[in-house]
Amino acid sequence: MRLIERYLFRQLLAPTLLAAAALGAVGLLSQSLGQLDIIIEQRQTAWVFLKVIVLAMPQLLNLILPIAVFVAALVALNRLHAEHELVVCYAAGMSRWRVVSPGIRLAVMATLVGLVVNLWVQPASYRAMRDIFYAAKSDLAATLVREGEFTEPAPGLTVYGQTVESDGKITNLFIHHRAEKGGATTYTAREGRITYREGQPVLVMRNGSNQEFSRTGVLNYLTFDEYALDLSPFLRTRDGVTYEESDRYLHELLFPDMSGSYERKSRNKLLAEGHSRLSSPLYSITFMAMAFAAVLGSSFSRLGYGRRIAVTGALAVIVRIIGFSVQSACEDTPWLNVLQYLIPVTAAAWAFSQLFRDVERRSGWREWLPFVAGRARGVPA
Repeated sequence: MRLIERYLFRQLLAPTLLAAAALGAVGLLSQSLGQLDIIIEQRQTAWVFLKVIVLAMPQLLNLILPIAVFVAALVALNRLHAEHELVVCYAAGMSRWRVVSPGIRLAVMATLVGLVVNLWVQPASYRAMRDIFYAAKSDLAATLVREGEFTEPAPGLTVYGQTVESDGKITNLFIHHRAEKGGATTYTAREGRITYREGQPVLVMRNGSNQEFSRTGVLNYLTFDEYALDLSPFLRTRDGVTYEESDRYLHELLFPDMSGSYERKSRNKLLAEGHSRLSSPLYSITFMAMAFAAVLGSSFSRLGYGRRIAVTGALAVIVRIIGFSVQSACEDTPWLNVLQYLIPVTAAAWAFSQLFRDVERRSGWREWLPFVAGRARGVPA
C-alpha cells in the first residue's frame, strides 16, 4: 500500500510543480509590466529591474501556491479516474483516507512552504526591494533631467534639458535654484554631464553662464567654460525609508512600535496583514480537500466529473474572494480577523464532510470490479 501511496503522491506532485511554474511565469510577466517605470522614469539598469522582479516573487508565491495545488489535484485526479487507477486502488482494499492522504500530505507541505515564505522570505525580499526603490528615487543623478521637460527633482530646484544622449550628454541645459533663505541662482549651459567625484554626484556644465540674484537685490552675472555643480545637498533633502506592512516581519505586524507615526496611523492595517500571513497558507489544504471532494465526494460516474469540477472550482474562487474581502474589512474592524482563519477552516471542513459522507452508498466503484478483473485476465471490455 505504501508503494501505491507514493505513486499517488508523485502523480499529484508533478502537476503541482508545473502549475506553480506556469502561474509563476504569468505572475512574473505581470510584475515586469508593472515595474517598467523603474527603467522608463527612473532610468535604472536592466539588472536593477530584474532584481525588483525577483524580489516581488515571494508574495506572488503565496497567492499561486493554493491555486496550483487545486488545479494540479483536479488534473491528476481526473486523469487517475479516466485511466481507472482509482478503481484499482479501491479494489485493492485501500480506504478512502489512504487514497486521499498523499494529497493531504502534499497540501500540508505547500502550507508549510507558504508559511515560511510569509513569515521570513517575503519581509526580507520586500525590504530589499523597498531599499532599491528608495535608492532609485534618491538617485538624483539618474532622475535629474527628463528630455524636453521641466522637472523638480528636489525642493527649490527646477531643471530642463533639451536632449539627453545615450552617452549621458545633456544639451541646452537650464537649472534654477531657489535658496531657502531667499535669493535664487540660474545656470544655463550648452551641454552638461553628470559624474561622480569622491562618491558624490556632480553636474559638470560647459560653455554657460551663472546668474545669481542675492537677498539684497544684487544681480551677479558671469560666464564659464566649465562649472561643477555639487548635487549632494539636494540628495540630503530626501526622506528616509518607511517600511510598509508588506515589508514587515510578523512581530512587527502584531506588536508594532507605537512610537512611530506610521504605526499609529496604520495599526489595524498592520494587524490585518499579520493575521493574513498566518491564515493564507491554510488555503492550500482547503483547496486540496475541495479538489478531492469534487472527484471522490459523490457517487461514481462513468461519464466523468466535469460538472462537479466546474461547480467546485467556482466555489473555490468564491471562498478566496471572500477571504480577500474579509482581509480588507479587517483594516477597519479588527475583530473580524478571526474570520481570516474561519473561512479556510470552514471550507475545508465542508469539503471533508462531502468527501467522507455516506461512503457505502457511494461505493459505485464496485460495479467496475468485473471490468477491472476482465482487463487483468486480458478479456476485452
